[in-house]
Amino acid sequence: MLEQSSSTPDPLDRIFAALADPARRGMVERLSRGPASATELAQGHTMTLSAVVQHLKVLEASGLVTSHKTGRVRTFTAEPEALGPAQRWIEDRKRAWHRDLDRLEELLRKSPP
Repeated sequence: MLEQSSSTPDPLDRIFAALADPARRGMVERLSRGPASATELAQGHTMTLSAVVQHLKVLEASGLVTSHKTGRVRTFTAEPEALGPAQRWIEDRKRAWHRDLDRLEELLRKSPP
């Protein structure tokens, strides 16, 4: 597993790096249905609890999840608004591609057969 440095300055880089791993995407998906402990999140994966905790640290560093500790149990919660920078980046690319495709379509319409 690649370690995600918390010193990465760009939040967008941290978000995409965190979501690049399928296990972390699965944890975010699970947390989108409600908070869970690291032990509960480990049940859905064939990895050690220690590996799950490492993945959760990457997700926390990206801002995609937060945690709080009650007694000996740390509970993790998804932070949907943290996806905002990634969503805006994707939407900007999508608009640009559509503009380019519209221009290409117009150019092809004007060109002789």
